[in-house]
Amino acid sequence: MGAVIVLFNPFLAEAQALVNKVSGQVDALCVIDNSPRPSELNLDRANLSYHHFSSNIGIAAAQNVGLSDLCLAKCDRALLLDQDSLVDEYFVKSLSDQLSSAQTDNKRVIAIGPRIVCSFSEKLVKPRVQKELFVHEDFVCVTQIISSGMLIDLHQLELTGFKDERLFIDGVDHEWCWRARRKNFDVAIANNLYMVHRLGDARSKFAGITYKVGSPIRLYYQFRNILILTRRDYVPLYWKIRNILVMPIRFFANTFLQNNKKERLIFMVRGIWDGLRMRDGSYNDNW
Repeated sequence: MGAVIVLFNPFLAEAQALVNKVSGQVDALCVIDNSPRPSELNLDRANLSYHHFSSNIGIAAAQNVGLSDLCLAKCDRALLLDQDSLVDEYFVKSLSDQLSSAQTDNKRVIAIGPRIVCSFSEKLVKPRVQKELFVHEDFVCVTQIISSGMLIDLHQLELTGFKDERLFIDGVDHEWCWRARRKNFDVAIANNLYMVHRLGDARSKFAGITYKVGSPIRLYYQFRNILILTRRDYVPLYWKIRNILVMPIRFFANTFLQNNKKERLIFMVRGIWDGLRMRDGSYNDNW
């Protein structure tokens, strides 16, 4: 059993606590640091490997580095975690047991994640549109789960492929799930296991709807990757329709209702332009 933690300018105390908590629960831990400078953490552990990429290779490439390390270490499963997730000392074993149980009932389950509790609202995150494809007493199969808290069966990774590095960040987790489902695998959510996770940098409200607020550059990847993914045949139709319809609202809200309006507008316009032209990869490589 192994784990991958991806860092980007983390709050050091929180990142250190996560490393400490996870390292004692796994055989191998791979920390991928996309920060401009190496994060000043205590990483002196026999089962830990550390990679620093000052240029920020993106979350997909970072996860792929970690997954490759764990495959070389002969791990059978890999837990993916972001720096802003909170887990307890029993989380890894509990999630692994849930995957074993799910695979006993449905051998097509390749990955499982916990139910997510938003750190802003302290409430359970309930997808508005996502369909439950198969309901079991202990788990439910769904179309996609987020990457943080995702436990992957590495024995099947060769069949699904690694994460799509061309997307760089936004949509990476969902795209992999959809691709796995195209290969006749299932992804699941454990019904009775919870993880606190921070989604976005802040929250704002428009027309009675609360929405996530991220950094301006994330808007580039969000708008661009929506336009890239909507042209892939294995991406669910409901996801395409929902995101295309919401794009004008998000464009308006980020142009007129947030700080750094001009900067946000530039990133969104460039994201739309590159999305229409199918230009992927890093923002810095394109602009």
